[in-house]
Amino acid sequence: MGEKKALLSIQDLSVQYISKDAGTCKAVNNISFDIYEGETLGLVGETGAGKTTIALSILRLIQSPPGKIISGKIEYKGEDILKKSKHSMQKIRGNEISMIFQDPMTTLNPIDSIGDQIAEVIELHDNISKKEAIVKAGEMLEIVGIPKERYSEYPHQFSGGMKQRVVIAMALACSPHLLLADEPTTALDVTIQAQILEMMNDIKEKFKSSIMLITHDLGVVAKMCDRVAVVYAGEILETGTVRQLFKNILHPYTQGLFDSLPGYNDTSSRLKQIDGLMPDAANLPPLCKFEPRCPYSCDRCKKELPELMDMGDGHFVRCLLAKERGNK
Repeated sequence: MGEKKALLSIQDLSVQYISKDAGTCKAVNNISFDIYEGETLGLVGETGAGKTTIALSILRLIQSPPGKIISGKIEYKGEDILKKSKHSMQKIRGNEISMIFQDPMTTLNPIDSIGDQIAEVIELHDNISKKEAIVKAGEMLEIVGIPKERYSEYPHQFSGGMKQRVVIAMALACSPHLLLADEPTTALDVTIQAQILEMMNDIKEKFKSSIMLITHDLGVVAKMCDRVAVVYAGEILETGTVRQLFKNILHPYTQGLFDSLPGYNDTSSRLKQIDGLMPDAANLPPLCKFEPRCPYSCDRCKKELPELMDMGDGHFVRCLLAKERGNK
């Protein structure tokens, strides 16, 4: 990325969940990536890939037990978050780093007005008076396209798309440097989804924020992201700029994600599915995690562990056959 400065740097992060019934579930396995100032990084993959666990690790919100960060570093502005005190993390959460959760109803309190909920966040983190917080909360509602006159209304009076706007207003209320967005538009129809994504891009420019966008939708990645990391069974299988991945797919799993996109492969009216299921995190394959589902699997794949290889210009792939596939 040249001289660009990493706002967040994750190095060899591993997270496990341990229970009597399931045993040890390896949710995240030695993941490393950077998020640079002013960029949007997309984390793409199926449900259960470990994307949300990565986001919760950044905020130190992994519930323990059963979850535990086993190893790694999460450096924010050059300092390891994992070494910070609880008090220091409370200052970072919401203020420096905020998160938009997938379901707005898990974030919003049904018995408080939406305005008061935003004002409470502002008052807590900005150290200003309640009166000032109320004024700023009204301004935040306007920024996300909700008239401030609706300040005193309750969550049940809003549609799904409007609730998500409220959640975004709460997440951005203290002008965070890094926004973690976990499937922020999944439950919304296509028209509302487009409005929310456009609004998030506008707000990113307004607040000069960086975004880590968690999604399973490559169409959303194309609209929103500068770079993308494809996550599978707790590992990054391919990462690079959006242009690199869209123009030169190197991993069979990435190819499978694209083939399942409507309109991507115009030679057939039928969508292609990736055969099989993601492996159980409590019983992962010992070598390549995708090998049991891979259409290109060979004897070598059953004997060697693939490392993340640099294919040039910051395009990395975890596949033993990547060079041969890339030359085709």
